[in-house]
This record gives sequence, structure tokens and C-alpha cells, in this order.
Amino acid sequence: MLHYVFDQTDIVAPFVASLIPECRERGFGACSTIGVLDHDGYLIGGLVYRNWCPEVGTIEMSGAAIPGTNWLSRRTIQIMYDYPFYQVGCQMLIKTTMADNEPVLRIAAAVGFTFHTIKRLGGRGRDGVVATLTVEDWEQSRYNVNRHRPAKADQKEAA
Repeated sequence: MLHYVFDQTDIVAPFVASLIPECRERGFGACSTIGVLDHDGYLIGGLVYRNWCPEVGTIEMSGAAIPGTNWLSRRTIQIMYDYPFYQVGCQMLIKTTMADNEPVLRIAAAVGFTFHTIKRLGGRGRDGVVATLTVEDWEQSRYNVNRHRPAKADQKEAA
């Protein structure tokens, strides 16, 4: 069974950055995090939320896990998106990935993201994708529809 830890930024953010080549050197700066622990309590995956813009209700998310670990359960996906939409109060989530990162794009499509391809976002010769997910799209996602969600105050404790 997986476990989740919130706001252990000093551990989770560098862990996630170390797994994303474009972030290894610079990290994330000011952020909030969710760590995903395996049944033995080892950190195997993490989510980083940054660039919160309360004026327009947007936030950016990055995530990564140790290759070969089974971290992306249905519950992880629910926690991953419930946090920005129901705890932070976002109306839209933004995630950026490279256009050749097919596994991430496949998962994002299954959740309900809209894709915007941007030439050379990953440097010369490497296109990127800015993917967006609105709260309404999340609420219609197959991972979320017809699901009882705890009240905002209860959500961190339920995870």
C-alpha cells in the first residue's frame, strides 16, 4: 500500500528534480510537494507544485518516480489532482513535458489534459508540450467522476 506525505519540500523537491533531466541542476524554487512512499516507507515518487498564481487560479505541476516502481495508482492520481483543485483552489493546472515523452503524454491524455505543442520548448530540435487541465475537466475525468471527495479540511488527513 502506498502512503503520501505532504509539504516535505526539502526532501521531495530535490528528489523529483534529480529524476527530471531539465530540472536536475536548477531545481524548482519555492514550491509545495507530495511524496509517494512505498509500503516500506521509502520515497519512490513525488509531485511538485509551483508558480501558484492566485489572481488567475493557475499552478504548475511536475512529477517523477524511480523507474520501475508502481507509484501511479488510481489513488495517487486522485491525490495528485485533488490537491491543486480542492485544497489550493486552482481553476487550471499546467504541466510541461517534452513532445517525445510518450508515457507522460499518454497518462495526461487519459486524465483529460488539453495539449499545446510548442516548437523548441526543449531547446533546438526538441519540441515540448504545455498541457492544461481545468477543474471542470478533472471533475469529468474517469479517475474522478462519481467519486466521493472528502471535505477540504479532511482531505490531507484522509491521504
